[in-house]
Amino acid sequence: MNVWRQAWNRLKQVVPRSGFRFHSQRRFVSLFVVGAALSLVVAACSGNNTASTGSSPANSASPASAQKKDVELTLVAYAIPKTAHDAIIPKFAEQWKKEHGQTVTFKQSYGGSGSQTRAVIDGLEADVVHLALGADVLKLVQAGFVNSDWDKRAPNGGIVGETVAAIITREGNPKNIKSFNDLTRSDVKWVTADPKTSGGARWNFIALWNTVLKSGGDEAKAKDFVTNAYKNVAVLAKDARESTDAFSKQGQGDALINYENEVILAKQKGEKLEYVVPEVNVSIDTPVAVVDKNVDAHGTREVAEAFVKYLFSDEAQQEFSKVGYRPFGDLAKDKSLAEKYPPVKQAAKISEFGGWGEVQKKFFEDGAVFDEIRAAR
Repeated sequence: MNVWRQAWNRLKQVVPRSGFRFHSQRRFVSLFVVGAALSLVVAACSGNNTASTGSSPANSASPASAQKKDVELTLVAYAIPKTAHDAIIPKFAEQWKKEHGQTVTFKQSYGGSGSQTRAVIDGLEADVVHLALGADVLKLVQAGFVNSDWDKRAPNGGIVGETVAAIITREGNPKNIKSFNDLTRSDVKWVTADPKTSGGARWNFIALWNTVLKSGGDEAKAKDFVTNAYKNVAVLAKDARESTDAFSKQGQGDALINYENEVILAKQKGEKLEYVVPEVNVSIDTPVAVVDKNVDAHGTREVAEAFVKYLFSDEAQQEFSKVGYRPFGDLAKDKSLAEKYPPVKQAAKISEFGGWGEVQKKFFEDGAVFDEIRAAR
């Protein structure tokens, strides 16, 4: 009901008891009494209206499970794990409902990892992010959205999906490509995205650089090797999708580097692809993180942290393995899963290169190593 209408109805009850008469000699005093009564009634109505909303700051900041109402989380991710998330989310929601009596729903957004990171910084209110590389989470840390200890608050250093680099070849592998070394041969042309614009392409670059270091070479030899490899690049595309189209649809190059899990997923969808997985490789780690700034504002921290933890459960990891991510932890001991993947003898971790902050600065900032290599092509 309108506040003033409530006030008038209450005033009609108050006025008779006040002895109010417009023609009385105490008209001025009576008007003052009525005004005061009206003010008290309006204040009372307004106070009741505020209380009914239940939207005090204390309530909005309290844990979601304590509020005993439905909860919505916003998950922002790069495109590839969507199939796994579609299977995992209903299982988590069922478990949370059973344990807390609450319904959890999800808003989901998928796209390129770099684009999704920028969207969160620009105002997309993600509660949880699942991105393609730690460098993107670092950007969220630097922008004040994610706390710097994000990788210590989740299992496995926050790495929820692991894969390696694969080399896709033409049917029958006519150039007999078996390792990253073959990409430096004069008779081989290959396709990749530009590391300056593509997170996946940075993994490709590190895989090549690591090949030399793992064979005993120093950084000078690694730079020469990677320079020779990039001289054979037929197309340096803007992103992974463009590089795939250049290779598959336009017939460019003899080979294409891509994530192994993406190749497996494409084959599951009916695409005919041949690929090799070099034995010396790099562990392509995809991180998940709670967006601290947003969950505290939304009052969803408890649910968001529970969801992140659930992503590392065997049940959730089974779903990631179904779409090509390599099993880790206890699942890595499952021979039925492990035998689905070509063996990798040496898979370097990004930590061996100083972490993504150091890698970005050393290799991919303007004027850094990659710019020098590109200028020598």
